[in-house]
Amino acid sequence: MNRSTVTGLAAVAVIAAAAAFLWWPRHDDGPAVAERQPLYWYDPMVPDQRFDKPGKSPFMDMQLVPKYADEAASAPQDEAAGFRIDPRVVQNLGVRLARVERGALPQALLAAGVIAVDEHGIEAVQSRAAGWVEQLGVKAVGDPVRRGQLLAAIHSPELYAAQGEYLLARRSGDAGLQDAARARLLQFGVGDAQLRRIAASGQAERRIELFAQHDGYVTELGVREGAQVQPGMSLFTLARLDRVWLNAELPEAQGAVIAPSAAASATVAALPGQRFDGTVEYVYPELSGTTRTVKLRIGLPNRNAKLRPGMYASVRLDGPPRTDTLTVPTEALIRTGTRNVVLIADEGSRFRPVAVRIGVEAGERTEVLEGLAEGQQVVASGQFLIDSEASLRGALERMAPVAIEAADEHHSKPSPFGRGLGEGHSQPSGAPSSERVPHPRPSPGGRGETSESDPHAGHEGHTP
Repeated sequence: MNRSTVTGLAAVAVIAAAAAFLWWPRHDDGPAVAERQPLYWYDPMVPDQRFDKPGKSPFMDMQLVPKYADEAASAPQDEAAGFRIDPRVVQNLGVRLARVERGALPQALLAAGVIAVDEHGIEAVQSRAAGWVEQLGVKAVGDPVRRGQLLAAIHSPELYAAQGEYLLARRSGDAGLQDAARARLLQFGVGDAQLRRIAASGQAERRIELFAQHDGYVTELGVREGAQVQPGMSLFTLARLDRVWLNAELPEAQGAVIAPSAAASATVAALPGQRFDGTVEYVYPELSGTTRTVKLRIGLPNRNAKLRPGMYASVRLDGPPRTDTLTVPTEALIRTGTRNVVLIADEGSRFRPVAVRIGVEAGERTEVLEGLAEGQQVVASGQFLIDSEASLRGALERMAPVAIEAADEHHSKPSPFGRGLGEGHSQPSGAPSSERVPHPRPSPGGRGETSESDPHAGHEGHTP
């Protein structure tokens, strides 16, 4: 055996010994802990795009976030179990949580209204005989009037003749004729005071006088001095101001809360520090088609005529409180148009969407009739950022209770497992196309390999 052969055999023996040492099981050492290796890196704002190396995101001014194998393996495949989001991402998104609380829900509603004339106090003054206006006590719209104030003096030949008949009947001593002549004058609008004056003087008066029956102001003026009038012609329209209406409007969802006789209070900018209390007198049956609001009428006493028609007012309405009620912040609701959804925050930064049935809304909280339990944590702000982060759009569309029709289930189809934080869900239709991404589109495997149809080669997300 030559020298070279001996050297080769020795080398083989050394290699075999080393291999035996490395592969021989050792019982004195503990189990080896495998190093946690990321599957890929991604931008939380664009979770569908994956990168094989850490670095700065090409889309946002932030670092890429690693996705680990144990996170992908532990991701729930049942959409009811929700989705887990990295706590650092949750902190960056500024998510704020709120608790589902049970208690009394005061139904104090705020609304805006306008002061208006109490239509029950509007009075129309008309002429009951043909003639001419010889004197006007008020000459412009808006003039104030007092009870007993002279409004107009009208000369009417027909009324003058009727006064003569009344005086003849009194002289004749016939009670029947006297009563008939007196009733005729009353039908023409002659007041009791003027009748007594005519009977006392024994002389017919040239003019018939019209007086105001209540305090108020002139809203319409139909004649001027010297104008001819006809029977049934409107001379004045007077409105009282000792009591006014406050017309307020409530959103459609709050229209059923307030009923007649509910307490109300109002404040106006022209009278700071003063509050006017009243009650809801009437809730109109119609719903405004343009504003989708319910109109209601509040009666307010108006001492010293401080409230003027046309003033804007801030209204507070107190409805009956609802006791033992589950409530959540109103901002926690996601209104999709067909259902109301909230995001429940579970332990371990896990979120899951839940459909809820809501009741009345009062202030900043909304009643929950079904879907939540007391003490649960819901997302009060940042819901849509979480939706983007976890690709929950498909889950929100497909998620529904048993009562949802089967026709809604085929609109969203699951995609292969392991595509971002929204595993098991298809990519939203509004996701950005590959033409907008300045890097090659990753392969379905998501581990840095390029697909055969991709004309570019290399590592996506990192340009030379």
